[in-house]
Amino acid sequence: MSATLKIDFVSDIACPWCAVGLGALEQALSRLEGEVTADLHFQPFELNPNMGPGGQDLSEHLTAKYGSTPEQQAQIRANISARGEEVGFKFNPAGRGRVYNTFNAHRLLHWAGVKGPAGSQHALKKALLEAYQGRAERVESDEVLLNVVASVGLDVTEAKGILASDTYGQEVREVEQFYQQAGIHSVPAVIINDKHLISGGQPAEVFEQALRKIAAGEV
Repeated sequence: MSATLKIDFVSDIACPWCAVGLGALEQALSRLEGEVTADLHFQPFELNPNMGPGGQDLSEHLTAKYGSTPEQQAQIRANISARGEEVGFKFNPAGRGRVYNTFNAHRLLHWAGVKGPAGSQHALKKALLEAYQGRAERVESDEVLLNVVASVGLDVTEAKGILASDTYGQEVREVEQFYQQAGIHSVPAVIINDKHLISGGQPAEVFEQALRKIAAGEV
């Protein structure tokens, strides 16, 4: 009999390791088909909540934030791309170009989670990651966001109304604050049944072993 696990995937589409982590989690769940059923929810986290309109050049941003050199950044991109290939995610070879504010993307993800049909939040999350991390699209743009909404079959007119208002803004802020107060300060953070934490873009094997043990009540 399959065990149902509640999985909260706390992440930001601005985070390349979140794409790796999601791909690895999906692989693990595929391997555990028949053993584990996932009740999967995507929760908001902003790496750069104060990023202004127009964003910032990626290399400049990483140098200012982490002190990394262009050479170090290129090596990290190569590492991330290799990890992406392992889980079936294709990163843009030059990176995402610019760093943008992702708050509106989180509002749309919240909407998909509370009003969309089953699986739509997951589909929207993947499509947003592909737009930003895979194609380096300007995800602060309403046009880009609405194209992504359309690509997964969600209501574009309703999404346009959300973007033109502050709908779900307070809800997203409250959820972000909840996880920050719970001690989540880096992503991806994968929380199982509200008590087991798996941090970072772990390999599929790590997720598989952890989920199997949790489902069996061994931890």
